[in-house]
Amino acid sequence: MNKTYQGSCHCGKVRFEADIDLSQGTGRCNCSICLKNRLWAAILKPDAFRLLTGKDDQTDYQFGSRNVHHIFCKHCGTRPFEHGDVEEIGGAFYTVNVACLDNMSDEEFANIPVHYSDGRNNQWESAPAVTSYL
Repeated sequence: MNKTYQGSCHCGKVRFEADIDLSQGTGRCNCSICLKNRLWAAILKPDAFRLLTGKDDQTDYQFGSRNVHHIFCKHCGTRPFEHGDVEEIGGAFYTVNVACLDNMSDEEFANIPVHYSDGRNNQWESAPAVTSYL
């Protein structure tokens, strides 16, 4: 069931809210950018995401196919969300960094289902052999 979560960067300049059903699972990946940023992702459709503050406090990083906007707060460097359009995952999307959700208890974080993806080897539907570092 969807719940509205509030989230933010570390310094609080970029704030958002998103309607997410965390029981449907989240993802961690070992591709180059997810691994280096320790991204814990919940993917949602654009209409489930609302930027509340900080439009001018963001910077955008793109690489490779340049179809995903990796958003960072230009003050504290936190990566609270990203957005893009990738046909293979259903078109336009937002990815919320679950670790940036503010109204979550430790118990809620601990109970979120996680799917692991071997992005390093382009085996997105399979988990890497070792996941404990993700």
